[in-house]
Amino acid sequence: MNKTKIFIICFFAPFIVCSQSNYQNNNEDKSFELSKNLEIFSAVYRTLHTTYVDDIQSGDLVKTAIDAMLAKLDPYTNFFPEADMEDVKMQLLGQYGGIGALIHQKGDRVYISEPFEGLPAYEAGLKAGDEIIEVNGMNAKGKNSNQVTEVLRGQAGSDISIKIEREGKTMEVKFKRREIKFPNVPYYGVVRNNIGYIKLNEFTQEAGNHVAEAFRSLKSKDNISGLIIDLRGNGGGLLNEAVNIVNIFVEKGQPIVSTKGKLKERDQNFKTQMPPLDVNIPVVVLVDNYSASASEIVAGSLQDLDRAVIMGQRTFGKGLVQNVIPLLYNTQMKVTVSKYYIPSGRCIQAIDYSHRNIEGKAEKMPDSLRTAFKTKGGRTVYDGLGIEPDVSIESKWAPDIAIAIITKYLSFDYATEFVKKHPKIASAKDFTITDEIYNDFLNFIKDKDYSYKTDTERRLEDLRKEAEQEKFDKSTLEAIEHLQQRVKDDKADDLTKFKDDIKNILLSEIVVRYYNQKGRIESLLPYDKEVNQAIDLLLNAEAYKKILKP
Repeated sequence: MNKTKIFIICFFAPFIVCSQSNYQNNNEDKSFELSKNLEIFSAVYRTLHTTYVDDIQSGDLVKTAIDAMLAKLDPYTNFFPEADMEDVKMQLLGQYGGIGALIHQKGDRVYISEPFEGLPAYEAGLKAGDEIIEVNGMNAKGKNSNQVTEVLRGQAGSDISIKIEREGKTMEVKFKRREIKFPNVPYYGVVRNNIGYIKLNEFTQEAGNHVAEAFRSLKSKDNISGLIIDLRGNGGGLLNEAVNIVNIFVEKGQPIVSTKGKLKERDQNFKTQMPPLDVNIPVVVLVDNYSASASEIVAGSLQDLDRAVIMGQRTFGKGLVQNVIPLLYNTQMKVTVSKYYIPSGRCIQAIDYSHRNIEGKAEKMPDSLRTAFKTKGGRTVYDGLGIEPDVSIESKWAPDIAIAIITKYLSFDYATEFVKKHPKIASAKDFTITDEIYNDFLNFIKDKDYSYKTDTERRLEDLRKEAEQEKFDKSTLEAIEHLQQRVKDDKADDLTKFKDDIKNILLSEIVVRYYNQKGRIESLLPYDKEVNQAIDLLLNAEAYKKILKP
């Protein structure tokens, strides 16, 4: 060993020893802080339990304390007491024990909104529009929808008795609850010009297999030339299912996502494990502001690998990974343990929960701190703030009158009456809302309340109040009032101006009564602007390839 090597070793040795000593001291300090604060919490709780003037509900008090503590972290780290295990199963597995139907509340009454095909409520003959009178002896009148839901859910295999009122007649239906599992893929089919379409609602168990089965069917039966994967509104789910879906379109052994957290030994790299089904078919992935987590892994990795065109709106930006950890007494915690990184090396987490402003609110990453990365083919992409689409489409917001018609259940009630008069309709693909049906709907709502305020009306009202407080003269106030009247008069024509939007609402409500969820999706596809734009791109091979070039 020469002198230089001896010097280097001797020079760095004290620093290595010092570093190890600092590391050990740091760990000891953290352990002491943990023990000290646990003892303080225990002492506070024992003191309250033994000396507080009123009786304390121990479980509620501790749950409140835990929730307040977790509120300082991110919204995905949650504690679940034993009583919430059904909710945990629904969140993580997309399944629960129940009857398989949506319900809604209108006034002091609760109604069946939609029984899902093939599930207990549907098979027992319950229909949309049935009023729930009683569940297992509990009077449902005056109860809210959450209270009724709690009674409808229960252990799979347990008996349930529901009294309903339909067309003025009361009837009782008895059946058994089942394990309810919603389909990952509620619909797939050919839209037009041999373009396939797969709607993926969530990433629960077997999502990858379900998408693969749908894709195989579209290729073998319909010989599709392009594919649309619809991830709009998909809030994510299991990370491994996202990898399995990407695997359908990219080669085996391709790195898709890696996770990095505090415990380095738990960091993971996920690669495609199986031979792909098709590495050449053109693919468009539709996303929106509500596409999150596993949806962003699929969209982001296919973008990073230049394997698909991403279309729609910027995604939510959730790059955090949670693990479910069992605790004592059948309680559980869902804990954020790491961040995920897609093939280009970027993390798409939008909000930094470790740093908050003076009001205690976590904020989105500013554009100035975003870092540029490169896709496999050399295109520039950025971290933070979700996945930015290759083709941006401005989101279309529902007009106020459409929202009023939905939230006041006027379209729902009209569909209930429509079904009574029309035992059959054309197929989901062929049925349309004719002007005759639309005029019938207008006649149906003419004596009903569908009042609503537009954003313009609310702003003018605020403006008038401010003008009064600031003592503007009479002519100014009169001008504002005149403008308010003009807006009110213009709003009277909304049923005509937004006729197409309202027709689509009616189409959705009516078709689902005859052809269930699949029929609803199929009937609305021809009117979906983003789907049609995706089809046009897939039919234009030159434009498609140009987007994927650097």
